[in-house]
Amino acid sequence: MKQDNQLIVLTHLSQLLTFITGFGGLIVPLVIWATQKEKVYQMDEQGKNIVNFQLSVLIYSLICIPLVFVLVGIAGLIVLGILSFIFPIINAIRASHGESPRYPLSLNFIS
Repeated sequence: MKQDNQLIVLTHLSQLLTFITGFGGLIVPLVIWATQKEKVYQMDEQGKNIVNFQLSVLIYSLICIPLVFVLVGIAGLIVLGILSFIFPIINAIRASHGESPRYPLSLNFIS
């Protein structure tokens, strides 16, 4: 296995594609993780954290959508938007220093 912090950083930052294209924040990191997890050191751990976070954000968003009618969902969607913008950047910086990522509210779908 080779050490490739740049690819891991790119994988974390690829989650921000959702803000640019409306999708891709789950698909691109999933593809990078699936193709590189056995070739790049720490890609398996980092990729699982990224995919778990993106799936968690998707589920939380689906829960917040019906709650928009009660006005609680609007606040929930705003908080989710902020978290899904800030934490990929923070964890990309952590990954560049060789640290493990930490995503809040992340459910463990893939272990």
